[in-house]
Amino acid sequence: MAEEPISQEQDNIEDLKKALAEAEEKSKTFLADAQRERADYQNLRKRTEQEKQESSSRANTEMIRLLLPVVDDMERAFAMVDPGFQDSTWVEGFRIIQRNLQDILRSHGCMEIECVGRRFDPNFHESVAYEDGEEGMVVSEHRKGYTIKDKVLRASQVAVGKGTHPGTNAEGRDDRENDEPE
Repeated sequence: MAEEPISQEQDNIEDLKKALAEAEEKSKTFLADAQRERADYQNLRKRTEQEKQESSSRANTEMIRLLLPVVDDMERAFAMVDPGFQDSTWVEGFRIIQRNLQDILRSHGCMEIECVGRRFDPNFHESVAYEDGEEGMVVSEHRKGYTIKDKVLRASQVAVGKGTHPGTNAEGRDDRENDEPE
């Protein structure tokens, strides 16, 4: 009878080993599931934060786009101020407001597109006229263009040189060459 307790103990040990192996396997499965869930949650949090930033950026960009006509109107208004009022305090007050508005736009990454004297680039410029000047070069700006964080917010409306300069004819020859003294 002495062998029975030993074999029972061995059976119990074997049962315990099986139960331990099953528990370890379940533990590994639960750990893997928890790690996957944690990774999914972190990815969701990152994606949500990115979407929130993109939404905020789109809203800021749209607000700036809506302010650009106001900036244009202020510039046109200053161009129309009677020379007798140029130094008046109310005009200077509006100039301060204009500078503050431009500073706010710049602080949000909104920059003017430099265009006069540069080669016409359809990615940044919208041609609205041809004028005398070097062919393919922007010779004047009709409406300012802006970028925001290196993306075009509004293209500059420009006049492009048609390959003639003042005092030259369509073939590019100097009109004064044909003028003979009488």
